[in-house]
Amino acid sequence: MTLLEVLGLFTFMVGICIGSFLNVVIYRLPRSMSLSRPASSCPSCGYAIPFYLNIPLVSWLLLRGKCKNCKAQISVRYFIVELVTGLLFLFLFLAYFKFNVRSLGFESHDGARNFLSGGWIFYLSGIILVSSLLSASAIDIELWVIPLSICVFLSICGIVLSSISSLLLPFAQIVKFDLFPTATLPSASLAFGAFFGLAVSLLLLRKGLIKRSYQTSEDVNLEDVKGSFEEGLFNHRLEALKELMFVLPIVVFSAVAYFLVQKTSIHDSCADFVAIPWVSNLAGSLWGYLIGAAVVWATRIFGTLGFGKEAMGMGDVHLMAAVGAVIGATSVTLAFFIAPFFGLAWAISQMFFKKTREIPYGPFLSIATILVMIYHDAFFNRLAAMMLISSK
Repeated sequence: MTLLEVLGLFTFMVGICIGSFLNVVIYRLPRSMSLSRPASSCPSCGYAIPFYLNIPLVSWLLLRGKCKNCKAQISVRYFIVELVTGLLFLFLFLAYFKFNVRSLGFESHDGARNFLSGGWIFYLSGIILVSSLLSASAIDIELWVIPLSICVFLSICGIVLSSISSLLLPFAQIVKFDLFPTATLPSASLAFGAFFGLAVSLLLLRKGLIKRSYQTSEDVNLEDVKGSFEEGLFNHRLEALKELMFVLPIVVFSAVAYFLVQKTSIHDSCADFVAIPWVSNLAGSLWGYLIGAAVVWATRIFGTLGFGKEAMGMGDVHLMAAVGAVIGATSVTLAFFIAPFFGLAWAISQMFFKKTREIPYGPFLSIATILVMIYHDAFFNRLAAMMLISSK
């Protein structure tokens, strides 16, 4: 076997192991259970699963999807999540380092060498994104909720990996091939100003000067609330206005920061600061976070104001904000506008097969994100060609 094949096999093995952990996350996280304790056990009888019966893919097949102790059925979801995670890890590796589906800008044609000489950090950001989207989508499909902790984890990983990427890869390569988010002076000033505004909004929220939307009293059962939105429990337009008040300081301070940087004497010193590679990457990741949140939140707020019912969920806002921190502002915007096509395809298939199974929007956003991440070059080359044609 070549080194590239060994690395590919290794990524698949890592993937199925991560998939096994994702099954723990999918089951325990939304139920407020510890991810580490107790050890894996049968949900039906509580039988503690020994390590030799907890081998990804293999154990489920050997046990034929049943608990060894009580013979209760073990959901096929466990097997599917492990397999899909492993295959996605492998596909991502091959797409980047063997088939060059997305150009990474390395001069060498040796994929293994490119991976080991810095390409691994780009691959790492990709598999973290894929893992987070898989777990968030599985939880969203089952419970119609996206845990905030997954979005926070993904956001932190995206910001950190982007900020240190220039230590491992040439900054010019990162910019030219859009490997990690970067920022120019205008977008950096908007990003830093907006995050200052976000801090102001959170302070106002904590002080009670602005109100949290869709807030219920402690004696209201959240399960009852979920099914009561259409029964007059909330005035949806009023709740959207509360969110608009939260967003207002973010918009104001981003505009102020932009004006100060562009129109005052601090322009040159700020330009020199943003030209530092890690600062540009940090600002680019923050800007991607904001744009990812903005495109979904704007749809949510103005859709709710227009139709008088809640449009999209806040989980989708947090999810796409985290995605933006990883892949940047332009890519996350493209993913958002591609996602409706998957939603439409699902709706048509439901009509064709006369089924009524509804699923939330998070999985469609996730599918679109993964496609944009992998087929980045094809999408943007096509967009560039369309813009060139339209300009003639």
